Amino acid sequence: MEGEIDHRATRRDFRAGTLARADLDADPWVQMQRWLEEAERAGNFDPTAMALATADGGGFPNVRYVLLKHFDARGVCWYTDSRSQKGQELAANGRAALAFYWPELDRQLRLQGEVSLLPESDAERYFRQRPVGSRLAAAASEQSREILDRAHLEARVAELAARYPDGDVPRNPAWRGYRLAPQRFEFWQGRSSRLHDRFVYTHNEEGWRITRLMP
Repeated sequence: MEGEIDHRATRRDFRAGTLARADLDADPWVQMQRWLEEAERAGNFDPTAMALATADGGGFPNVRYVLLKHFDARGVCWYTDSRSQKGQELAANGRAALAFYWPELDRQLRLQGEVSLLPESDAERYFRQRPVGSRLAAAASEQSREILDRAHLEARVAELAARYPDGDVPRNPAWRGYRLAPQRFEFWQGRSSRLHDRFVYTHNEEGWRITRLMP
């Protein structure tokens, strides 16, 4: 199969804003919170969606979207089934990257760092906060494993719903939380004629160092 995209029809210029060194907070976490809030105010329907890139033991990369659930100065956190492809890859290679994209503001945020498992208590606490349907789905699914068909999956959910009519379905121990501790942040602001503004935070003994990159 061959395909072609008309680049003239899809090309657009970036004119949403600018980014100067003076605009940046010295703390990348403060800057990240600021951009998340501005993305939400700009009308982004899912500002916490982030692309998670992992690699298997052989170095082959994979990427998918997950949702940011909380963060602090220790790192960025999400929850998933540790038996999934990403869970297995993180067990084999504990380094990963994340990327946010907010098209309403022509902004990207990229992070790189080491990933670790959150305590079981964190996973339990967050699992209990999820809607019942989400808890049933997580308990019924062994994420990334092959299944015969949709009906088989729905039957597993129905069986669990009948077993726990009060909605108090237990968390599978494989459903865990992860934290990426960034060693590098990049704040990217699209600019006209592709002369984008890019600033990188890297950590050293004195704190965070900010440098500008060419586009």
